[in-house]
Amino acid sequence: MSDASTSSRTTRKPKGEGHSRRGEILAAAERIFVEHGYEGATIRKIADEVGLSSTALYMHFPDKGAILQEICRDAFARLIAANAAVADEDSPPETRLRGMIEGYIDFGFENPNAYRLIYLTRPVEAREGAQDMAQELGASLFGALEATVGDAVAAGRMRGDPPAIAQAIWATAHGMVSLMITKPYFPWAERQSLIDLTLDALFAGLTRS
Repeated sequence: MSDASTSSRTTRKPKGEGHSRRGEILAAAERIFVEHGYEGATIRKIADEVGLSSTALYMHFPDKGAILQEICRDAFARLIAANAAVADEDSPPETRLRGMIEGYIDFGFENPNAYRLIYLTRPVEAREGAQDMAQELGASLFGALEATVGDAVAAGRMRGDPPAIAQAIWATAHGMVSLMITKPYFPWAERQSLIDLTLDALFAGLTRS
């Protein structure tokens, strides 16, 4: 990295930009947590990334654990909102279910750092609250998926036990996202084609004709 870029990044920002500062901190911390590991991330590194002093950053967050929890809370909030929009559509339950899991997959690829923090949680991140966020907010997300599966089974459109079906669908989606974002060097097929092929096969096996 050049001296010029380092200087530009660490220059203290003037007052009057606080409306976007919290979001800048979260975005920078998200990258640093993934790139350096939670243990290697420091308040100083995060502050430097957004051009703040450590003291100024503490005015927004008391510690890096609070930053991690806010990143996880925000990520789950966006997922839950997207899920709810699909769940409210006036369409067959299996169609809504497909849309919900496609939205989940899209979120993972569009937000790989946040996805790693909320779904590929390492022990130290779990101790700092990421796991608590996943258990608290992830339960709501999965509950909506399971309820939609229940609607499909009740309508005679799917067969099997709703909790098991929901887990199989989620596990399939998580497997694709986690493998592709953590193993980018593998010669993957074209992403959307692979997603469509996998979900077509999964839903064909679960849906009654």
